[in-house]
This record gives sequence, structure tokens and C-alpha cells, in this order.
Amino acid sequence: MSIVQLPKQEPAAAAPALTHRRGRSARVWRWTAGSGIALVALATMHIVAQHFIVHQKGGLRTYGEVLSYVGNPVIFVLESCFVFAVTIHAMLGIRGILHDRDLTARAARRLDIALWVVGTLTVAYAMGLLITLAARS
Repeated sequence: MSIVQLPKQEPAAAAPALTHRRGRSARVWRWTAGSGIALVALATMHIVAQHFIVHQKGGLRTYGEVLSYVGNPVIFVLESCFVFAVTIHAMLGIRGILHDRDLTARAARRLDIALWVVGTLTVAYAMGLLITLAARS
């Protein structure tokens, strides 16, 4: 009886789609983590500035006070960053939840496009409001 030896096979290389998916997944995770860290700092700043500093008035600013607050260039930049961080984190969170549903590649791509559109419109609307308030100060 003879022993048949099979040639050694090289391990299969990762498919290009799988490699791309790992890279994209890591990038999405970094953006989610980074926006989450930014949210901790920016939300803390926002809550303190909007509610604790004006504690004498019950924790709320009047319209005039909001105008002068947002008119400060440093505050305008911080509030703008807050809008970006909230939107990015929210869109990536929704994306993560819906991608866990094992979408087809086509559905996942459509979802990504839809979230980009919604996120862009959200930021555009919020920035329009911030710019309008800053201009009125």
C-alpha cells in the first residue's frame, strides 16, 4: 500500500473585499471613539456654560444673552465643534446598529449614502442657525 502525499497548500490570502472591510471598520471605530471623546469634553463645556454659569437665573439664558454668548468667536467655534461631534457620533451609531442587521452590500451602501445626506443636512441646518444667531449679536 502506497502513501499518497498531497502538496502543501499555501494559506489562502485574505480576499480584497475582506481586507477593505477590516480597514473601513477600523476607521469607522476610530471616528466613533474620537467623536465620543470629543463629545465628553464639548458636552461638559456646553452644559456648564449653558446651565451652571447662569445658575442665578434658574439655569437658562435669555434670548439676548444667547446672542451675546454665541457672538463670541471662541464660543462659536466650540459650539460648531459640538454640532459636528454630535452629528458624526449619532450617524455612526445609527450606522453601527443597522449594519448589525447583516445588510446586503447594496443595502449597506445605500444606508451609508443616506446617513451622509442626513448628517450633512443636519450640520448645514445647525450651522445656519448658529451663523444667524452670531450675526444678530
